[in-house]
Amino acid sequence: MCHTYTGAIVDGIVRAWVDGWVVSRGAAPPVVEPWGCTIDNGTAAHVTRHVLSGTHDDVEEETVRKVAGAVTGAGVWLKVFADASRVAPCLGEGWWVDPEPGWLMTAPLGTPEGPAVTAPEGYRRRTWARGGVIRTMVAAPDGSWAARGQIAPTGRTAVVDQIETSASHRRRGLGTLVMRTLTRAAFEEGAEVGVLSGTPEGRALYASLGWTTVAPLTSARFDGRQ
Repeated sequence: MCHTYTGAIVDGIVRAWVDGWVVSRGAAPPVVEPWGCTIDNGTAAHVTRHVLSGTHDDVEEETVRKVAGAVTGAGVWLKVFADASRVAPCLGEGWWVDPEPGWLMTAPLGTPEGPAVTAPEGYRRRTWARGGVIRTMVAAPDGSWAARGQIAPTGRTAVVDQIETSASHRRRGLGTLVMRTLTRAAFEEGAEVGVLSGTPEGRALYASLGWTTVAPLTSARFDGRQ
């Protein structure tokens, strides 16, 4: 559970998530700030993101106000590992808070227990690595897209990212297939601990595979002041 993690371990998980996300998305190396990290991503809708390193009660409201108040350009994101009920009141005019909460989660990697990692009959899976990122995709029997995901090993840790399953192919074990494929591949690359940020829907899948929730994640985007 969340309370089993010490502050030092949690800070390490947050930084591991930052480092893996940067590799996974091809973003610029993080710039370390007194309160966390700043990452340039470079797209119009996601120019830059600020990630606070604290979690839960370690997130200081004054810090959130200071970081948010310094943002002047649209398309800048703020990631805070605390409930939205604490974060939102600290944001000024022009901030949109994602109504869907996120969750920072972690799990030890290794050969997963359970059945062999094979695609259901008729489905085709392909896994490959490029640019430090391992990707896997699952094609449906008719050749259309069914599921995908990627993982970025960065030494001892690896960040799972962009796990998706087509709505018409859910409840067939494809999410489990993708997760087990990726975590096994990262383990073979030398990673020992997995880290991810999950949605409420994804959280149920990850929990069923042994992942533990470390902290909530609130995402906010600055759209500009009127």
